[in-house]
Amino acid sequence: MFAELNSILNTSPDSFKPGEFILVSDKHTDASFLIHHFLSFYLRAGCKVCFLGLVQSFSHYSAISQRLGVSLTQAREKGQLVFLEGLKESLGVLLQGETSKGTRTMDFLRDPSSGLRGLYDFVRDNVRGAVGGGEEWGTPVLLVDDLSVVLSLGVSVGAALDFSHYCRATVCSELQGSMVMLVRCEAEDEEEESDDEGSERLLRGLIHQCSLTLQVQGLPTGYCRDIHGQVEVCWRGQCDRQQTQKKLFQYKVHDKGASFFARGMSSAVL
Repeated sequence: MFAELNSILNTSPDSFKPGEFILVSDKHTDASFLIHHFLSFYLRAGCKVCFLGLVQSFSHYSAISQRLGVSLTQAREKGQLVFLEGLKESLGVLLQGETSKGTRTMDFLRDPSSGLRGLYDFVRDNVRGAVGGGEEWGTPVLLVDDLSVVLSLGVSVGAALDFSHYCRATVCSELQGSMVMLVRCEAEDEEEESDDEGSERLLRGLIHQCSLTLQVQGLPTGYCRDIHGQVEVCWRGQCDRQQTQKKLFQYKVHDKGASFFARGMSSAVL
């Protein structure tokens, strides 16, 4: 958990805004450090967390969370954390052709045109089970890392946006929980532009649904040892009278956290 980012967002594990949909995106850099931040943040807050890890293994997230002072293994054993390991579930679908309840969550791998209904059912059952289920956890939280990967598996942008919409209606509106989703947009050369068009459209659609965006990018000037990139924080107004507010910060990722500072205020350049 990054204390400086909590200060920027005016939040803490003891006091955070309910019903919030936070969208994290990156371009020409890696914003996964923010997913690790929000995972440790909501576990420390005592929330029931449903984490869709579609791109990395449980051991990967566990090792990084350990450095941030949070044990995912203990959280899962206590029932606070429900983790869907997309890589393992995919093997069950593609290699073994299993039809168990667990692999039905990933039915879109067999038939991308069917959309993400199975994945939504998994989320709905777990977040609703967190309410009145006997455990004394806080509001439910959904984390997704990362949603854009389903596009490369044949799922349409519309189906991905439908999934996000229904998750938001259930988690944020119905249960007053929180959502954090990561979307990646990369276009290094002309050959990749057509593939990247879908993730760009997905990003634009999700921006209209969310209440807070953190858009992470590399530095325009290129690589720097002491500044790893910049993040634009955008608070989106939820009604006509509220105006969108934007602030730009630079950051540096450390082994056990990250530092955030105003542009040009890094200790390396002062």
